[in-house]
Amino acid sequence: MDPRITLVTLGVSNLDESIRFYRDGLGLPMQEREDDSDVAFFPLEGTWLSLYPRKSLAEDATVTADSSGFAGITIAHNVSTKEEVDAVLDEAEAAGGRVVKPAQEVFWGGYSGYFADPNRHLWKVAYPQLTDD
Repeated sequence: MDPRITLVTLGVSNLDESIRFYRDGLGLPMQEREDDSDVAFFPLEGTWLSLYPRKSLAEDATVTADSSGFAGITIAHNVSTKEEVDAVLDEAEAAGGRVVKPAQEVFWGGYSGYFADPNRHLWKVAYPQLTDD
């Protein structure tokens, strides 16, 4: 297996709401799509983000879609400064997300916080301080 991730697909309950959050709220670039398409793709640097109805994604993986709570996965977005961490969390909240852990100094020497998108997918926004500032 090649050591890379090419696509992250999020199972969503409302595709239009999720598109608004990621495209309009967070400003991610979205690939053109037909109005009646049941999938949305966002080409990012190094990988792609995909939004797909949760029920359909579960069917594709042959699992049940009715589980709730923490799915045991987070998505990370690293930035260059502590101020950028705060700005991204503010941007996510303004777009309709929910800050679940405000940004703070963390035990591993960096600065990070978490937000949840409208479908409760958790995103960690981090400044991984690698040297003394």
